[in-house]
Amino acid sequence: MDLRRIVDLSVPLSEATQVYPGDPAPRIRAAARIESDGFNLLSLHIGSQTGTHVDAPYHFQEQGLRIDELDLSLFVGEGLVIDVTGHAPRARITWESIAPAAARLRPGALAMLHTGWSSRYGDDAYFDHPFLDAHACRRLLDLGVRTFLVDAPNIDETPDGRHPGDGFPVHHLIAEAGGVIGENLRNFEEIDFEPFVSCLPLRLTGGDGAPARAVAIHLTA
Repeated sequence: MDLRRIVDLSVPLSEATQVYPGDPAPRIRAAARIESDGFNLLSLHIGSQTGTHVDAPYHFQEQGLRIDELDLSLFVGEGLVIDVTGHAPRARITWESIAPAAARLRPGALAMLHTGWSSRYGDDAYFDHPFLDAHACRRLLDLGVRTFLVDAPNIDETPDGRHPGDGFPVHHLIAEAGGVIGENLRNFEEIDFEPFVSCLPLRLTGGDGAPARAVAIHLTA
């Protein structure tokens, strides 16, 4: 196999990284410097859901598997980009929008919901993203999908003072099925090939989730 191209699907991780409302702000400091210590070393203080990350079932299910307990095959495999662009802010992504891609979805595939909302990353409007409808999620789970990746901060609606949300039903459904959710991805529009996708998280013991360096790889025989 020849590696033709790699598309980075991850947001940069820095003190400027946009975080979910209420999550800890990242702090990144120099712990050692070449001029004083002979080497460079950073001290990191970040939340488990900072930047591009993957949720484990434990994030919403007390008895769910932690991030370090999951089968690694959930994080790598054939990625299928599902074009759901064009939705209005806070619109539901229903099955009708996903149905054209249904024939390509199967167990082991990584469903990549391309909302186009990553273009708003860094702005408050990023949190007014479209979100997956619970019925559509059930249909995807019925097809055997267990890995859901989205170019938005949340696969459910992000609640605020004017929008209370529905209690994160999609997170609960995927957690109950033993699946995983990747959020804050980007560059789905650059994938013009059949990608092999990796979104392997840090091996964070007992974690509800962990940051990941997600990539789409173009391989040819």
